[in-house]
Amino acid sequence: MTLSHLSLAQFRSWPRLALDLDHRPVAIYGANGSGKTNILEALSMLAPGRGLRNAAPGDQARQGVDAGWRIRAGIGDQQVGTEALPGQSRSVLIDDKPAPQVALGRLIRVIWLVPAMDRLWSDAPETRRRFLDRVTLSLIPDHAEIALAYDKAMRERNRLLRDQIGDPGWYRALEAQMAESGAALTRNRLSAIAAISAAQGEGATQFPAATLTLLSGEGFADDADPSSIAARMATMRPRDLAAGRSLTGPHRADLGAHWGPQDMPAALSSTGEQKALLLSLILANARALTDQPVVLLLDEVAAHLDADRRAALYAEIAALPAQSLLTGTGAELFEAFGPEARRLNVTKTGGASAAEETE
Repeated sequence: MTLSHLSLAQFRSWPRLALDLDHRPVAIYGANGSGKTNILEALSMLAPGRGLRNAAPGDQARQGVDAGWRIRAGIGDQQVGTEALPGQSRSVLIDDKPAPQVALGRLIRVIWLVPAMDRLWSDAPETRRRFLDRVTLSLIPDHAEIALAYDKAMRERNRLLRDQIGDPGWYRALEAQMAESGAALTRNRLSAIAAISAAQGEGATQFPAATLTLLSGEGFADDADPSSIAARMATMRPRDLAAGRSLTGPHRADLGAHWGPQDMPAALSSTGEQKALLLSLILANARALTDQPVVLLLDEVAAHLDADRRAALYAEIAALPAQSLLTGTGAELFEAFGPEARRLNVTKTGGASAAEETE
């Protein structure tokens, strides 16, 4: 099952785009602001969630919040679509039948790396937690539904805490739900970390492998035992009441990474080393999905790599069992691909993007 074509209508800067795809990497180049990343964002909308920019549907319409947009794609023998009509939330169609967003995660795995992610190791734990959950979702599609169940129960518990409800009877059922779904979340995250760690060692690479850990701190977010999670929540109620929110559980998880013979923490590494570590994880994520259809989106990935590192990256991409699309400001950034990649030149005139395939 592969991605055979993509079509856009009124999405971001694109009035229209029709793009046929095959196994070859696609190098998309053009000036800053020409609309290259918008193609990647459209592809990221073939995954559950709000895509690589985490944008609201109304912000993705080319003609403003009062307009709509549409994305269509062929995945294997199925026709998939997602759209936002004017003033409405995003909807999903599979073979012209309405489907939940989580169904997209079972059809194809979409992995991306964008410049904003360069701050992964220096940002707040929430950023790394979202990254870990995106990786986990690519490996375990049911992870999204489990996360939704946990968040729903936690919101209800937090409402009780904010309202200073002290009766334990109001909490027990919600804490049982949080414990069951929270334990499943933690098991999934640990499984994803194990899979990525194993995949890092499966291929020759010039990008450093990292030792990954699930950090819990005071939140005990690495606990995968429902009974101990529920017991801890009951014990923590007085403190949670004082804070007005739940202070323990998998929503407090963090992703730790160390690398090299000195076991250097990623947060203390140089900017270049942090970028290389992130690339290593993204490539390992794709490598871990050998039995799944994978689309890899790399936005401006070559901008801060020297020629040797670019060549090494392209060699790894070509060896992956994935369809890859990359963006950059100039065709020269992709010379190391040689004839193995397609080139797409993106230009923008009068606010509208257009694309032309080049040699």
